Amino acid sequence: MKLKSLVGRLPAEQDLSVKPRPYLNHSVELKKLFTAEERADMLEKVGLNVFFFPSEMITGCDLLSDSGVTTMTSEQWAALHLGDEAYGSNRGYFLLKDQIRASFGEAFFNEPGVGDSNAFIFHQGRASEDALFTQLGKLGVGQIIPSNGHFDTTGANIEANKMQAVNLFSEELLESDTNVRFKGNMNIRKLKALLEKSHDRIPLVYLTVTNNTAGGQPVSMANIKEVSQIVHGYGIPLFFDACRFAENAWFIRNYESGYKDKDVAIIVHEMFSHVDGFTISYKKDGLVNMGGGLFLRNNGLFTKKYPKMPGAIVGYQIIKEGHPTYGGLSGRDIMALVVGLRLVTRDEYLTYRINQVSEFGEEMHRQDIPVVRPVGGHAVYVDVNKFFHDTAMGPEDFGGVALCAILLAGYGHRACELGYFSFGHFDRETGKEVLPEVNFVRFAVPRLRYEKQDLDSVVAALKVLHECRKEVPGVQVTYGRELPLRHFKARFEFK
Repeated sequence: MKLKSLVGRLPAEQDLSVKPRPYLNHSVELKKLFTAEERADMLEKVGLNVFFFPSEMITGCDLLSDSGVTTMTSEQWAALHLGDEAYGSNRGYFLLKDQIRASFGEAFFNEPGVGDSNAFIFHQGRASEDALFTQLGKLGVGQIIPSNGHFDTTGANIEANKMQAVNLFSEELLESDTNVRFKGNMNIRKLKALLEKSHDRIPLVYLTVTNNTAGGQPVSMANIKEVSQIVHGYGIPLFFDACRFAENAWFIRNYESGYKDKDVAIIVHEMFSHVDGFTISYKKDGLVNMGGGLFLRNNGLFTKKYPKMPGAIVGYQIIKEGHPTYGGLSGRDIMALVVGLRLVTRDEYLTYRINQVSEFGEEMHRQDIPVVRPVGGHAVYVDVNKFFHDTAMGPEDFGGVALCAILLAGYGHRACELGYFSFGHFDRETGKEVLPEVNFVRFAVPRLRYEKQDLDSVVAALKVLHECRKEVPGVQVTYGRELPLRHFKARFEFK
């Protein structure tokens, strides 16, 4: 019997319950060892703010963010050595131009020197948002920027320019139905009502893919199309916050009717065919440690409606970041980004990446830890209100902050509160907290960094804390309660 025939009679490798990872470890770093007492002392010194906690003292998993903490591939490390650090028109700029056109569509990067600039490189995503909203803010006071879910710095950039950031979460987001796959969608009913009332105050509409604020949930192609049709009917441009575009396309391919046989790269093109521009942090689905951009569709609705905007953005970019052909990035960063954009739509990478996060969340669920389900693409979100539902923890006790502090001190794992404190604010007139609709602790999984044993250790620690939840005290804010973006700056102590 031929070996091929014999192998063909065996169960297929893709059907095995345990499969190998689609990548190899390139290098390892041994951690320094610190005790729980040492971590607790340090955390008290920094006012229980996990952002100020030294990363070298994290003996578990650092799940504070998936932004800029990707483990890069050997090909990316090799590309760094090919970086051209010329001040103007470096080699990588032209390679990036070709890759942007290949990834998102030719309309998003005009040929250099031909027509108006419509592609703007920045050192990271929030800088590109700053450029966009600074220019939009000059159009007039009282404008509204609706979204399916603005992230913290996006909303802050909007409000810093005297505009109002409005979140239109889907009605399914906070429901317990685990069969709804696209909870990140824009709420169409609320969008229509807002447009009918205030369309003249809306310079553009923003769709975040995937929806980070809303539990990392994906947005369906049907929702993208419907939002595009509705807002274009009012003559309003549509933009993506495109940080996790590839992960969103993977969800469309796997869970939306009519897409299961399509390449992720093809789905990405279809997604971006419905928008007039996008901002992006390449620190997520660019698979690099630094980088961002703002891209406008050539002859799209945005550039037609605001013809002076591209020139204004170029001027702002030069003042803030440098020459447009490097935009605040080193030549080697640009080279690594080109490779990252080629890799990120590969099926074996995306399937392993998203399934790793999903299994992490499902293991939490099996241990009775309340998480947003179905699990999103880049992170697992613990529902703080459900976690403490049978305790004395009140809304202004900021249970998410308390949970993150004890988890880090006791077990060496760092997570991020994204709820009542991070997305809420203190009203000086009433002396009360204005609370958001969501109250989560996010466990963001860096790409290509951790293995199952690492993530299982986080679940084991959370299980212990969930069982002891009635013993967890609330926290009080000792500094920064009234500040914007207060979660980055504040200090706390346990009550």
